[in-house]
Amino acid sequence: MRQIKLAASGIVLAVMAATMMWAAGRPATVKGYVIDSSCSFTKALKKPISPECAVACAKAGSPLVVQTEARTIYWPISSSQPAVGQNDKLLPFAAQKVTVTGMVYDKGGSHAIVIEKIEPAK
Repeated sequence: MRQIKLAASGIVLAVMAATMMWAAGRPATVKGYVIDSSCSFTKALKKPISPECAVACAKAGSPLVVQTEARTIYWPISSSQPAVGQNDKLLPFAAQKVTVTGMVYDKGGSHAIVIEKIEPAK
């Protein structure tokens, strides 16, 4: 019986450690285009149509995202509580290719990034 309790404790500790590692995110650098999230999905765009289009959508409330050339989408998120939108950080780069550095989180096939630094891609 004692061996079963020890094995169960080991499993619980392993699950807790894996959960804490996921919750912490990982530092990463992502290169991609700042694009309106709606256009990325509904129009299957590989890159933005124009800065004016992305800005108009963002000002209407649509979140901007960073889409890589492989078409992976990174949702910019806030690390503050309560969370705040990230469009203000992305608007100056609308429709541009950028390099974003920050903490990346993956969950259920979705990807998010807390932006620490964003600049035009070289």
